[in-house]
Amino acid sequence: MPFVIKHRRPPEAWRDFRKKTIHSFLVPLYFANWIGEWIAYFLGKWSIFEVLEYLGSFSILLAVIFYFADSGDRLKQKHYQAWQVINTAQGKGGSGGRIEALHELNEDRISLVGVDVSDAYLQELKLIGADLRRGDLRGTDLRRATFRKANLESANLRSANLRNVDFSSANLESANLIDTDCFDARLDQANLKDVDFGRADLRNAGLRGIRNWRSIRSIRLTNIHGVQSAPEGFIAWAKENGAVDLADDAEWEKLLKTQAATQPAAPR
Repeated sequence: MPFVIKHRRPPEAWRDFRKKTIHSFLVPLYFANWIGEWIAYFLGKWSIFEVLEYLGSFSILLAVIFYFADSGDRLKQKHYQAWQVINTAQGKGGSGGRIEALHELNEDRISLVGVDVSDAYLQELKLIGADLRRGDLRGTDLRRATFRKANLESANLRSANLRNVDFSSANLESANLIDTDCFDARLDQANLKDVDFGRADLRNAGLRGIRNWRSIRSIRLTNIHGVQSAPEGFIAWAKENGAVDLADDAEWEKLLKTQAATQPAAPR
């Protein structure tokens, strides 16, 4: 490591140093530089300055060591603050910083089991591969959110706005999707075992390669109009189990009003 303190030779005499000056108007600057060299020469003889320089370098080394030694505590503090944001905002509308907090926790691979973000405004939330088992997402606005490869087993998404949500390869086993708006959602390769889709809007949803669809708990009054890439036999099976195929909103709403009382979806 180079040090500022080092053994120096005495500077040149001023008459010799001045000869280096190209322009006369630079003479004051050269003179100041010459004075500085003499000061550095005399200070360089003092060992105390060299000791102080070594101590300064050592203090930097200690700071680096303590910084990395304390990284675990800082990470815990960061996670604690993220959970505080989420828990403080429970039951409230809006985001309240929860999008950033949830993303941060998931990026650090922290489990989100049982998290409560009901009725929150979380559009475009990205929780790829998140562990959201038994999470409470009732009434949450999740339009254009991403839950690819997430585990949503037994999660409650009742009445959530799931338009354009990406559930590709997600585990939705035993999830509650009653009254959800899944218009244009992506469910490709998702596990739908024991899912309750009662009265859900699945119009234009992507269903390529959905798994365990014959084990769906309820699809009664679910609108499957325009579903894309559905497995062979799915549409016929769904209609046999109470699903409807209606493009018109008013017509579907009328059907829901007339039949919901006599054929309600099983509550969870």
